[in-house]
Amino acid sequence: MASENDRKYLQQAIELANQGIKDGVGGPFGCIIVKDGEIVGRGCNQVTSTNDPTAHAEVVAIRDACRRLGNYQLTDCDVYTSCEPCPMCLGALYWARPRRVVYASTRHEAADAGFDDAFIYIEINVPPGDRKIPFSHESLDEAAAVFRSWKTMGDKKLY
Repeated sequence: MASENDRKYLQQAIELANQGIKDGVGGPFGCIIVKDGEIVGRGCNQVTSTNDPTAHAEVVAIRDACRRLGNYQLTDCDVYTSCEPCPMCLGALYWARPRRVVYASTRHEAADAGFDDAFIYIEINVPPGDRKIPFSHESLDEAAAVFRSWKTMGDKKLY
């Protein structure tokens, strides 16, 4: 059950989505990131205005929050998004490691509005060579050498 604060932050994410539509910057999606009761990241979908297919509301908000926090992790942050994250945003959120994600609309509601990511969920489980966009693996010693170098590096930051 969503708390009063959850509802307040979800409403702000929805307002960002509406403002993005009005400003013509992208699709109907907004996201707010909160840490210790303070908004540390904001984003609305900017795919069409920036010609960047990764400029989804969650990714824009993650970038904003990480820049403000000076960290590539969203430890102890809560993410409020106007819609259930797509597969790309889901991956980005897992990499950012927030405490939790709260969303308003479902991916099914987004699909009904013309944003159907179902094929991506299906494609993830298809063998790489059989995907709609075929993927091929070409093993190169130089690529393996980069990972060997990383593994032996002593002053790296793990993430």
